[in-house]
Amino acid sequence: MPQIEIAGRPIGPEHSPYVIAELSANHNGKLETALRIIEEAKKAGADAVKLQTYKPDTITLNCDSEDFKIRGGLWDGRSLYELYEEAHMPWDWHKLLFEHARKFGITIFSSPFDNTAIDLLEDLNAPAYKIASFEAVDLPLIKYAASTGKPMIISTGMADADEIQEAIDAAREGGCKHLAILHCVSGYPAPAQDYNLRTIPDMIERFGLVTGLSDHTLDNTTAITSVAMGASIIEKHFTLNRSGGGPDDSFSLEPADLEALCRGAKTAWSALGRVDYGRKSSEEGNVKFRRSLYFVQDTKAGEKITPEKVKSIRPGFGLAPKNLDRIIGATLSVDVAWGTPVRQDCLK
Repeated sequence: MPQIEIAGRPIGPEHSPYVIAELSANHNGKLETALRIIEEAKKAGADAVKLQTYKPDTITLNCDSEDFKIRGGLWDGRSLYELYEEAHMPWDWHKLLFEHARKFGITIFSSPFDNTAIDLLEDLNAPAYKIASFEAVDLPLIKYAASTGKPMIISTGMADADEIQEAIDAAREGGCKHLAILHCVSGYPAPAQDYNLRTIPDMIERFGLVTGLSDHTLDNTTAITSVAMGASIIEKHFTLNRSGGGPDDSFSLEPADLEALCRGAKTAWSALGRVDYGRKSSEEGNVKFRRSLYFVQDTKAGEKITPEKVKSIRPGFGLAPKNLDRIIGATLSVDVAWGTPVRQDCLK
């Protein structure tokens, strides 16, 4: 089975889901908020917290033409530059955030949006790189990130199967050995019915990689369900307050929701187990409550057993009900009383 490793943590079908708390723009311009999000992600049980590393000038142009305007959705009417000016993580925060995460014992890495971002993250010894869905078609960026030799995760929102394969090929060509992909719908928020989670097992078979889910729905149902479809990674946007007013707050999880996701995803994975038709340990004490054959009339030795003398009831100390046809017409070897289990040694 495919497997990757980030900061010593193995990730794949044989391991519990790797949960990433996406900090994104939810710092809302306050370093203190970003630091606390890291702390709360750790408390909730997330395996990692992820940043986004860009500047407005490294991701778009300060241009007011219609091409650079957002129409519809959460950010209707804003220019790309204006949005990214508000949303970006100041680069001089990165070192503090990395140090803070390491202090609290949670893995931290980022999505770079150009080569200079990768250079910054390399200076901070980032343990992995995440390529965002919108950058999955930027093959030169993927190759440059891959050249670091670090594990990579590529989100596939909006990408068709051919584009996903091109991104994978670029990562491999760049030197990436530990590669995972995330099924994603790049809507903010995205309705659950758009996710088509049956795509996940197809991705696993088609691309042969560790596969997960980048989930933009408003609750945890889709993410936890994805575990049953084979998702080994779950990424969710995370905030301290969904009503905080930031660009991403409204479709992000709050701390209690993230804690529930971490718990639910691990429970779902644990429940998958393996193919096993054997009796389970939690069932052992209840075997005696299965149905079996009991005498429901006092009957003397030498008499034949008639249908009205036996019945299939709980508990299970007698012969199994499948023996009923064989028992009817048999002769008793001993006297039996009402409420006695039917046993082989009662019969001639």
